[in-house]
Amino acid sequence: MKSERGMGLIALIFSILVISAFVAFSIYLIRLDNIVREKFEGQRWDIPAKVFARPMEVYVNAPVSQQDFQQELKLLGYKNSDSYTKSGSFVSTGNTLYVHTRGFDFGDRVEPEQVLKVSFSGDQIAEVSATKPSSSGIARLEPLLIGGIYPQHNEDRVLIKLNRVPKPLIDALIATEDRNFYHHYGVSPRGIARAVVSNITGGKRQGGSTLTQQLVKNFYLTPERTLKRKVNEAFMAMLIELHYDKDEILEAYLNEVNLGQNGNYSINGYGLASQFYFGLPLRELNISQQAFLVGLVQGPSLYNPWRNPEIAKKRRDVVLHNMLVMGYLTEDQYETEKARPLNVISKPTLGPARFPDFLDIVRRQLRTDYQETDLTNQGLRIFTTLDPLAQTRIQESFKDTVARLSKSNPGRLKDLQGAVLVAHPENGELVAAVGSTQDFTGFNRTVDAKRQVGSLLKPVIFLTALESNRYNWASPIEDSEISIKSDGKTWTPKNYSGRGHGMVPMIQALSQSYNLSTVRLGQEFGLSTFINHLKQFGVTSNIPSYPSIYLGAVDMSPMEVMNIYGNFATGGFRYPVKAIRSVVDANGRSLDRYSLSVQPTIDPAAAYALNYGLQQVMASGTGRAAYSSLPRSLNLAGKSGTTNDSRDSWFAGYSGNYMTVVWLGLDNNKVTGLTGSSGALPVWTNVMKQLRQKPVNLPQPNEIQWHWLDRYTGLLSAQGCEGAMYIPISRHALPSQATPCGISHYATEPYDINSEPPASDAEQDDMNRYIQESETEIERDLESETRIIASGSYSQ
Repeated sequence: MKSERGMGLIALIFSILVISAFVAFSIYLIRLDNIVREKFEGQRWDIPAKVFARPMEVYVNAPVSQQDFQQELKLLGYKNSDSYTKSGSFVSTGNTLYVHTRGFDFGDRVEPEQVLKVSFSGDQIAEVSATKPSSSGIARLEPLLIGGIYPQHNEDRVLIKLNRVPKPLIDALIATEDRNFYHHYGVSPRGIARAVVSNITGGKRQGGSTLTQQLVKNFYLTPERTLKRKVNEAFMAMLIELHYDKDEILEAYLNEVNLGQNGNYSINGYGLASQFYFGLPLRELNISQQAFLVGLVQGPSLYNPWRNPEIAKKRRDVVLHNMLVMGYLTEDQYETEKARPLNVISKPTLGPARFPDFLDIVRRQLRTDYQETDLTNQGLRIFTTLDPLAQTRIQESFKDTVARLSKSNPGRLKDLQGAVLVAHPENGELVAAVGSTQDFTGFNRTVDAKRQVGSLLKPVIFLTALESNRYNWASPIEDSEISIKSDGKTWTPKNYSGRGHGMVPMIQALSQSYNLSTVRLGQEFGLSTFINHLKQFGVTSNIPSYPSIYLGAVDMSPMEVMNIYGNFATGGFRYPVKAIRSVVDANGRSLDRYSLSVQPTIDPAAAYALNYGLQQVMASGTGRAAYSSLPRSLNLAGKSGTTNDSRDSWFAGYSGNYMTVVWLGLDNNKVTGLTGSSGALPVWTNVMKQLRQKPVNLPQPNEIQWHWLDRYTGLLSAQGCEGAMYIPISRHALPSQATPCGISHYATEPYDINSEPPASDAEQDDMNRYIQESETEIERDLESETRIIASGSYSQ
């Protein structure tokens, strides 16, 4: 009896254990199944935002030379070939190129893969033919990828669809990694047995995992080598096979597998690996290159082609042999592919940004509209304003010029640093940004380096004088010693030469950058007016309220200086500097378009007159050395800036289509000995030489007239009179008196205001009317005016 009850109890306990085990196993499987399905059916990967340069537009009369076009193709990885049958290739015959484009999805429009015939004449495109022409007559090359905004774990990938993967790559993968892939249910019993024995005995790690198991290991599990992990891997592989078909599993594997490391950046998936190792899209690789990528699966570090090229080639040849054995290659194909060199690019171009300073500016602008997680895992595509041709040339020019300056004084200038910003003034689009002569450290000098700007702010003071209509460029102003009391202290500025220059025309004070006359003029209109102008022009830094700010004793970044000068270059309009054109999500929907923003800031007549003054800085003042390398026909405008003890060297200026700001200095703020003209100006000049410039040609406002004025008195004069200067002046600022030479001209012959630059018909009528109305007054005052001029006691 006891025996029967004992047997029954044992049976019950056994049944409970079996049921418990079954329940526990079921719970375990359900948990694994939830894990598998949640990730496989949700957002599988954190896809970093990709940042692209502007696309090159191809159309008739586009200002693109054949050299520029071919350099753009080279940056994009196009190959100069004997035929253009494959995408990413081009053929050059004389002044004509045949280009097989890759196509690209811009979100608002898909650019098709097609063949372009592009002919050139001089420095522009003369003719364009396309196999898939657009209604706009414009074709676009795909934009250059300049970087990414990565998640914290620094994984990167370019997602690919299975139908876009070359068949030889899939053949190589199956032949090498899992020959039974299309027939098993996720696991290989033989492989599992080997792994179990190896883990139990502590032997060498064994292979044998299926592609599905490899996917599970990379997708879900840690790399630990334990029996528990191997069991989890096997069950999860079977669950994946239960829910999803082979093509879905294979596509996930192709996008997930780790194929290398670039510094801190992990290279995941074959789409990105193709770009990383060969600089080409996956579909443009030959069979041997595809085999190399497959060979990396067993050890990206071991088979690194830059560190271990011989081992890498042997591994590639093993993969090719596997393809031969499985019948995927013929003997002839095998021998041909085996004979090829690895042919990887000389240096990886992915991972760290190609143009880090520009990318940093992009990221800062994005932060105002997007959360960091959106930028690092949603697969956004960000289209920027960067011109990669200009950026590349400007970087090289900047480094070369700084190196020459450093060589001239290796003791003092050994660690000379600087920053360059280039933008289009007509819309504020940033073309290029360089914040260092060395590798990017995270400190972006274009926006982070806030240094005293020196004489760069003087044009703001002269602008205020012009706006008042009490001054014009011929107005005499006093350049003599001045002392100003502020906060109980006395400030006594000095000229760079150490002496005053007496009474000088206002144009001379600006072009030669006189300090004393500038301060006197600034004091006349007051600090608050000066500060308000700076804020209106886009300065966001704190501006102290003491008089030395007239001479630039205020810290600003190169970006803030560019915002100021943008108001001058456009004739009185503020276009905030921007680096982004649009943002598109992973599905091609346009999320945000950074539209043109403009705000009037300066009276057009005053802006036009100021532009003339800045042009005289270049023609005969502190910027004149630029014309030793650049044509005078460009009518450039700009201003140098030098700080106390020559610690900082600046130059800001513009042509008709490019605005450039340059800063040079030492990060420790020690003396460089460089002025704006001896340091930043040579850099500025060489940067501008890299770009195709248009002349400055601001539209002349109706209020502006051109007149001959006397440079000693500011009175009306005439062509041929001693000291006469031909300047633009607001009709509201015209003097009511003339010099003796000028009045004799008015009295004997019509005043010619059609000399260069020409006046409009309306301005001609206005001037004739003005002369008729004022002749009587001028003649009446002639006698007394002549006595004043002769005595030399005139002051305005």
